[in-house]
Amino acid sequence: MGSEKKFITVAELREHNKAGDLWISIQGKVYNVSNWVKEHPGGDTPLLNLAGQDVTDAFLAYHPGTAWQYLDKFFTGYYLEDFKVSEVSNDYRKLYFEIAKMGLFENKGHGTLYCLTCVALMLSIVVYGVLKSESVLVHLVCGMLLGMLWIQSAYIGHDSGHYQVMSSPKYNRVVQLISGNCLTGISIAWWKWTHNAHHIACNSLDNDPDLQHIPVFAVSSKLFNSITSCFYGRKLTFDPVARFLVSYQHFTFYPVMIGGRVNLFIQTFLLLFSTRKVPHRVMNLLGLLVFWTWFPLLVSCLPNWPERVMFVLASFAVTALQHIQFCLNHFSANVYVGLPNGNDWFEKQAYGTIDISCSSWMDWFFGGLQFQLEHHLFPRLPRCQLRNISPVVRDLCKKHNLPYRSLSFWAANASTIRTLKSAAQEARDLTSPVPKNLVWEAVNTHG
Repeated sequence: MGSEKKFITVAELREHNKAGDLWISIQGKVYNVSNWVKEHPGGDTPLLNLAGQDVTDAFLAYHPGTAWQYLDKFFTGYYLEDFKVSEVSNDYRKLYFEIAKMGLFENKGHGTLYCLTCVALMLSIVVYGVLKSESVLVHLVCGMLLGMLWIQSAYIGHDSGHYQVMSSPKYNRVVQLISGNCLTGISIAWWKWTHNAHHIACNSLDNDPDLQHIPVFAVSSKLFNSITSCFYGRKLTFDPVARFLVSYQHFTFYPVMIGGRVNLFIQTFLLLFSTRKVPHRVMNLLGLLVFWTWFPLLVSCLPNWPERVMFVLASFAVTALQHIQFCLNHFSANVYVGLPNGNDWFEKQAYGTIDISCSSWMDWFFGGLQFQLEHHLFPRLPRCQLRNISPVVRDLCKKHNLPYRSLSFWAANASTIRTLKSAAQEARDLTSPVPKNLVWEAVNTHG
């Protein structure tokens, strides 16, 4: 006779919720991933954020079917006794398996090939225009085209980071390094570290790094309480300087976005030169060396300093469109404080995201991220499939009385500015003193 099943309760599972003692459950089976957390390809943050919980929905969202075969070695022998799957989760899982059965996760289309071709073509035009033309107007257009190249290259890096766009993991990593580090100067390691945390804890003020922009921006007055960032491990101090900057954030939003790329460069170097464990650190640094060789060299080929400054500013100004888009998808959505709950995966993504409605011919411009909710629910789904599943996701939200917000680009901008203005007015109305502390939290987040 086989041995009887052993059970633990949800409360008992919740006790194993920290580094060194980290248990999770997937479809009722309990796994001890205390040691695996150090080797997890997605980093330690997703597991630490969902420690001591059932993570079935998040596991489905992030892992291919081949990942199931590796779970048995972590099985504790226990099953979850009193866990109940919500109706929303049941429907989400049914939809996931329907999408998998249709082969949509594997049907990537030719988007990556088209994007790589466009990036190569734009780079050729930029280099030719800088080297062969003496026209100021041509140099200005080349700077703007370089910005568009960076946007499209970032989308390729994003896609290759979420799912395998090439024929093997090795080639996929090469694409990541070229599209991220070599062409844009932004480390794919930094992107993975922050982006995985953002997906798991979407719009959590203390766990989602994409909302932690004190002292420059605050999307909610809850940030005025100087909350501690669980992601960066330090206090996001709302001091007098932060109060002043936030008070005018609805005016400074777009100007800051123009220079936002500088902050990404800084964050990249802060991570790669930190004491944190960084996967493929040397390769990431070598990729950055490539960028910081060709880009300054290209700029130096322009005839004078005014044109060089114009070229750089033009390229940065165009990339501001992408930085703004990232903010539109989340800044005016619902926020919360605390760790994510594995049992309301669908709900958290629905409340924390905003889609941008556009015609299909504009999909290339948004890189698939206009379907932000669809992407958050199924991050491994190729961008060419997101529009196809959008009506189904909309119906599911309607069925469970969840928000499905799809705004035009302009309406999303207006909504974001309203959110920033509302928080700015609250910051101005504060009468209680705030403690003095370090000002540039957003720059020094890595310590």
